[in-house]
Amino acid sequence: MILQLSILLCLMSAQDAQKQKRPRLRQLGIKIGELPIGRRNSITDVPGVKVGHTTVTTGKDVRTGVTIVFPHDGNLYQDKVKAALVVGNGYGKLVGATQIRELGELESPIALTNTLNVHLVADALLGWMLALKGNEKVRSLNVVVGETNDGGLNDIRGRHVTQAHVRAALDTASTDEIAEGSIGAGTGTRCMGWKGGIGTSSRKVNGYTVGVLVQTNFGGTLRIGGHIVSRAALEKEAGSDEHGRKEDEHGSCMIVVATDAPLETRNLQRLAKRALAGMAKTGASFSNGSGDYVLAFTTNRDPNKKVLANRDMTPLFIAVADATEEAILNSLLKATSVKSSIGEAKAIPIEALRRFLGK
Repeated sequence: MILQLSILLCLMSAQDAQKQKRPRLRQLGIKIGELPIGRRNSITDVPGVKVGHTTVTTGKDVRTGVTIVFPHDGNLYQDKVKAALVVGNGYGKLVGATQIRELGELESPIALTNTLNVHLVADALLGWMLALKGNEKVRSLNVVVGETNDGGLNDIRGRHVTQAHVRAALDTASTDEIAEGSIGAGTGTRCMGWKGGIGTSSRKVNGYTVGVLVQTNFGGTLRIGGHIVSRAALEKEAGSDEHGRKEDEHGSCMIVVATDAPLETRNLQRLAKRALAGMAKTGASFSNGSGDYVLAFTTNRDPNKKVLANRDMTPLFIAVADATEEAILNSLLKATSVKSSIGEAKAIPIEALRRFLGK
């Protein structure tokens, strides 16, 4: 009980800190695309979707966590949702991938964590699912856990995300505004030379909502609104003596796409594919060693609702590309600097960025 209370208090203080001070993209006066955003500009704008984080930061070398995305708050094994998976580059450890591809269904919340904690998180998520009322006789269950590698800041071999941390993220998941940046599964990640993390965004289109959540840990040369924003240029603008460092070309990205549009699995897969277009627009390198995955699901479970035809998909394609691009940029802007005995990742300097973009 004491451990769980400690985890909850750390979780609440980390989320409160992330909601303060650092701006999101639109607070810099930058808009991606022409479609309107949802009320929170978040994946939780899709009705029923919940997100929970647990941030694990202890001692000099533990900088990690877990993030959970719920398609709805019911029993997902008993009330599955249609889903699809697209692999941009497959150097990753995505538990549960093949069954999604085979059946086009999601039957557990989606968990995100670090590379070497995937199987411990999967075990914790499985235990939580089996204990749900109605699952007493379940003998096969496909949990879904994705990852990026935070070993540059975190003692990844220590596998510090525990069952209690997973349970805390599950129990505190909410439809409210999501904390972004250096939190949950994004605590120890880097992105294009800066501190990465969790980011989210949404779009409204033709009466439906498309929401995106990302865990950014990839390389490339940052682009904002089509403009190259190199690390060297920003550090020079900030008066740093480190300018000249090259952006990292390596790393991975997990992208979760939610919508309430009535889509069959085939068009969910087409929707997921367009999320990679939004990632590309931020300057991603899609390196040889990256694990870039898009998981897409629809919360619409009405069997009498007519699914959208192919000809109706284009506005949704635009929505998911724009929301993904903005979610990635939000993950960078909201992230705070993180330092450990293993390494350091600096937050993108906001005032220097304002001056650079102003030019």
